[in-house]
Amino acid sequence: MHRLILALALALAACVAAPQIAGFRPASAPIWSSAAFLPAKIEGSWTQAATFSAGKGPGCALGGLRFARTGAGLAVQGKLCLNGKMQRIAGVMRPSGPGRMTLPGMAEWWVIWVDADYRTLAIGTPDGSFGFILDRGKIGADRLRAAAEIFTFNGYAKGRLFAY
Repeated sequence: MHRLILALALALAACVAAPQIAGFRPASAPIWSSAAFLPAKIEGSWTQAATFSAGKGPGCALGGLRFARTGAGLAVQGKLCLNGKMQRIAGVMRPSGPGRMTLPGMAEWWVIWVDADYRTLAIGTPDGSFGFILDRGKIGADRLRAAAEIFTFNGYAKGRLFAY
């Protein structure tokens, strides 16, 4: 009798829908952006320090971006490794909220963490389609760890972030 009850409980548990994850975090999970983020402070060149990937590693070489202020907004140009594929990034970003930026043709970028000296940026998306870390030089282990913890706090899959 106990086995029958256990089998029925297991069958019922299998019917419960698991949260759907389209990318690297459930879209229903809470996520926050840095309200104190100042876009003008990210002008200049950045190197990609880490990325989320569904593979056994990043899947492509590290990328980099350059941000420059223009009359139309914050221009961005470069390449990023996003989920194992190198993507060319170019356009004008516009603020869409505190710590949030839109770039035509991409998911909204949320700055989920920036260190006090603007050396490291952790950028994610509410839909979880990608996430990455940028650094102005060679990222320190302390900042990489802090950014990784912030991604986990915001619902990103632990263990899917790969550093270069």
